[in-house]
Amino acid sequence: MTAMALSLPIDPAANDLLNRSPLALLTGMLLDQQIPMEKAFSSPYVLSERLGHDPDARELAGYDPEALVEVFARPPALHRFPKAMAARVQEMCRALVDRYDGDVTRLWSDAADGRELLRRVGELPGFGRQKAQIFVALLGKRYDVRPAGWREAAGGYGEEGAHRSVADITDSESLRRVREFKQAAKAEAKAAKG
Repeated sequence: MTAMALSLPIDPAANDLLNRSPLALLTGMLLDQQIPMEKAFSSPYVLSERLGHDPDARELAGYDPEALVEVFARPPALHRFPKAMAARVQEMCRALVDRYDGDVTRLWSDAADGRELLRRVGELPGFGRQKAQIFVALLGKRYDVRPAGWREAAGGYGEEGAHRSVADITDSESLRRVREFKQAAKAEAKAAKG
């Protein structure tokens, strides 16, 4: 799965997992809300440590829901909202099993174009339009998953040279620029609300 690969300022083993496990990458993207990006994308590694192996969509889809909440809530919790996110990850895995036989790569490998890829990602539980666009950009920019029209489907997140999301992080400087973009966007949204 590695092309340019993702390189976040997290444990190297967590980066390695994201780059070899499409489910870990998708799970990190799902968890990337209301917690720092580094926490969201390192949590799949902590999950794999607690499971004793890389995450598997079939296993997580069929996991006892209360036991999965316990895995997510055990200190340090995998997310600020461990119960809700354990359920969301399980829903996502069930959708992957139902639609793609548990093979995350089928989400993109047989997508006809960028629009279809965006639609498929956006249909997953927990993926609204913006998160789906960021994931399409992440696949295109870091993993060479580039069906026709992927940049257009990813919107502003697909732009060359943008510093808007996790898709644009390659080093500490690009991380700083993404953080600045996010802070400016938050300030703008707050000002608009008045």
